[in-house]
Amino acid sequence: MSHEAAPATAPSTHPEELVGMQELRLRGFKAYEVDTPTLTNHIYRRWDFFKVALLTSNCAVHYADRSIDITGPSLMFANPHIPYSLEMHDARFTGYTCLFTEAFMKENDRSESLQQSPLFKVGGTPVFHLSELQTAYAQGIFQKILAEQDSGYLYKGDLIRTYLQLLIHEALRMQPSESFVQHKNASSRITALFLDLLERLFPVESPDQAMPLKSAQDFAHQLGVHVNHLNRAVKEVTGKPTTAHIAERVVSEAKALLHHTAWSTAEVAYSLGFEYPTYFNNFFKKHTGTTPLAFRRDAEQVPAV
Repeated sequence: MSHEAAPATAPSTHPEELVGMQELRLRGFKAYEVDTPTLTNHIYRRWDFFKVALLTSNCAVHYADRSIDITGPSLMFANPHIPYSLEMHDARFTGYTCLFTEAFMKENDRSESLQQSPLFKVGGTPVFHLSELQTAYAQGIFQKILAEQDSGYLYKGDLIRTYLQLLIHEALRMQPSESFVQHKNASSRITALFLDLLERLFPVESPDQAMPLKSAQDFAHQLGVHVNHLNRAVKEVTGKPTTAHIAERVVSEAKALLHHTAWSTAEVAYSLGFEYPTYFNNFFKKHTGTTPLAFRRDAEQVPAV
């Protein structure tokens, strides 16, 4: 099975990296069968779509502060807001995956947001171990989805939505997996995820798009952990509070924008998540000892090397 826009880099076992993302965004869904050698373990990632997967390889799913061991066929549900990684334990990574947007699932439907579903919500249980009979049923559903997405049937989107609903309802009828493991290095794991999320907010490329995550509470919600848990982990590992890391990175980006762009200080302030320029001015002076305008003026007087 070929995939569009495969990266011309070292092979990766992460199947989403092999998917035609343009096709997914245009149609709202993309399904595929996975059967690849396990070359590397997956890194923590957050995607822009929902996922239902049938995993038939032994592996572990790692979240910020917990892991779920998968020792047999399992259904896994993922949402666009919680980063996770897969640690493969077998020589091959096998199974099926269907990626889809919330807009695709809610087309012609006014039901509640998928983010409120027990299968996709923050803090929910996203992995369900399957019996032999349940595995055969789920595999059959995925094979129907694969066949349908390549068909010319006019209403195949409606049919694929129905198949996905069957998988969702099958999981809702089951008892969730309780094989959670609290990692000894949970603090390091949470801190690494926090720092990764923080870094991925930059560079700021447009004054029209405000920074989506501003506070420790915002980052904690994105990671699916309590803010106190995040703060304790970050302080334990780095010796600095969560807010200090956020402030330092915002100051660094502010300096770059003031030095290398012609944006007004109000535009810089908004792009970094400040509601009013005066808030930004006070923040910048508190952390640098000077005002944004003074910093820009001084930076412009420094001769190029």
